[in-house]
Amino acid sequence: MKRLALLLPCLLLFFSAQAQFGIKAGINQAVLNGENIDANTKYSTSYHAGIFYEANILGPLSIQPELLYSLNKSSWKTQFENFDNQLNYFSLPVLAKVRIGPVFVEAGPQFSFLYKAEKDGTMQTGTSTYADLKRTATNDFKRGDFSLCAGAGLKLGYFLVGARFNAGMNNINDVDNLSGVNDARLKNRVFQGYVALQLGK
Repeated sequence: MKRLALLLPCLLLFFSAQAQFGIKAGINQAVLNGENIDANTKYSTSYHAGIFYEANILGPLSIQPELLYSLNKSSWKTQFENFDNQLNYFSLPVLAKVRIGPVFVEAGPQFSFLYKAEKDGTMQTGTSTYADLKRTATNDFKRGDFSLCAGAGLKLGYFLVGARFNAGMNNINDVDNLSGVNDARLKNRVFQGYVALQLGK
């Protein structure tokens, strides 16, 4: 126990010395895809921003947890509705990162919490609009989302530029059909491009 008590502070000091903090921001291209969807869905542009912490593990390998705010917008069109789903997430990616010179690749899981969802658009018949559609839709979606992420980028001094793809793995639809069959299965698909400022060694 004494050895463990001495080892833990040493490990904390070591990883702190190797750590690099940073801030990042970028754009999202997001869509809700899946099964049994009676709608045409398209990618829409939105944004994300947050902070990250990179801790070197061994050689070119490091671990990078992040805390992000991410707005995922997806265009959604049916016979009677034309709107954007706007899903507001707090996301926690935990990525393994390998750097070779200025180039890096990264991959890992992401856990996201939906704190607000909205639908913003119009009600229509054919090409004629007869009402605006704007409502809170948080209860239409499950609060938790699990994704797998992969990306690559460049580190130039204190600055980084990168791209990433996040593939949602679980069904986030929380609205069931009255029949209980052929319920829509919705999954997030998000392409991200970002710039970052990283401080540290």
